[in-house]
Amino acid sequence: MEYSPSAWLGALAGILVAVALYVPGIRLFERRLRAHDGPVTLEQRAAREDRLSVLRRFILGLDIAILATLGYWIGKAIGAPGGALPFH
Repeated sequence: MEYSPSAWLGALAGILVAVALYVPGIRLFERRLRAHDGPVTLEQRAAREDRLSVLRRFILGLDIAILATLGYWIGKAIGAPGGALPFH
């Protein structure tokens, strides 16, 4: 693993993109899920909210892990000597 500034900036950019995609994506997902549920009791609503909370965390964590890794690799390729771009 290389600790170059370009790789770290790529990882940071990946995290920012992950968060920016997460917010509208999770809202759309929750709206669709709630629209299909119909009327529910308080106990069912609490259980659904608990499941949604776990699902939100899982999706955000996976999203950040994938896009931060991708950003790191892209940053490393662009900023490395002999990398993807001819200038440094």
